[in-house]
Amino acid sequence: MALEVWKNTDKHRGIRRVADYLIMTLSSAIYGMAVGLFLDPNMLAPGGVSGIAIILNRVVKVETGTLVFLMNIPIFLFGVWKFGIRMMISTMYSTFMASTFINLFARQPAVTKEPLLAALVGGALAALGLGMTFRAGSTTGGTDIIVKYLREKMPYLKTGTLMLGLDTLVVTTSAVVFGDVERALYAGISVGVTSFVLDLVLYGRDGAKLIYIISDRSERISKRLLEELDVGVTYLEGAGAYSGKEKQVIFCVMRKPLSPRAETIVKEEDPQAFLIVTNATEIFGEGYKSYFGEKL
Repeated sequence: MALEVWKNTDKHRGIRRVADYLIMTLSSAIYGMAVGLFLDPNMLAPGGVSGIAIILNRVVKVETGTLVFLMNIPIFLFGVWKFGIRMMISTMYSTFMASTFINLFARQPAVTKEPLLAALVGGALAALGLGMTFRAGSTTGGTDIIVKYLREKMPYLKTGTLMLGLDTLVVTTSAVVFGDVERALYAGISVGVTSFVLDLVLYGRDGAKLIYIISDRSERISKRLLEELDVGVTYLEGAGAYSGKEKQVIFCVMRKPLSPRAETIVKEEDPQAFLIVTNATEIFGEGYKSYFGEKL
């Protein structure tokens, strides 16, 4: 019986790994499309190793994808040192595929020569590709590895925020090398779009409302919240500092669209209730994100 369970588990892991590599291939294609069809043809260097490669491409006349792979070699060595060879195998695969797709798409006509459209679409596609790669348990090399290392040291910072800081340095450099501040500004727009979309892909729209309700009719309010909104409700024991009277404080978290209805329920049941509504940016637990998943 134990052997059968082991075989089933091993088979499940194998299927999952194959699925991860398929996702890595697709995400690399999306990233390659972003760089090869939108950013590189419009001389937009939005940051990271790809941005540096776009700059160097105009200097050394080597294909952008090839430069991306070559510059990643020392970063691979750093990654092996810090994260081990197992993780870096998938990263090497993703980087090789991304570099290949960048070269393939760069040989095709650009989708648009309008720099603003290129910045918006290219930035969004790049973020989608990066986010899918991260979720498959890999990176595309370059600053992704550096960001992953920094995330372990500073987990309170989000991936998109860290990338924004590093990418700003590359964008500034592109303004100097290309001698075109306007192009650098468009690249900056692309960086902003990538940062926003990447956080959206990785973390989702976690925004929720955190509500505290202090009322003499807490049981009636809780019952309606449970039945009508299907949200979890927790009682906190409280007491008035002046009156000394004990009260049940209702504590609950819900998706933003449900918040107005919850406020209506409180007003209908107890117009004198004390209601506190605030924003919750990240929610872990049943119905939300798993706390035990890897923090990207």
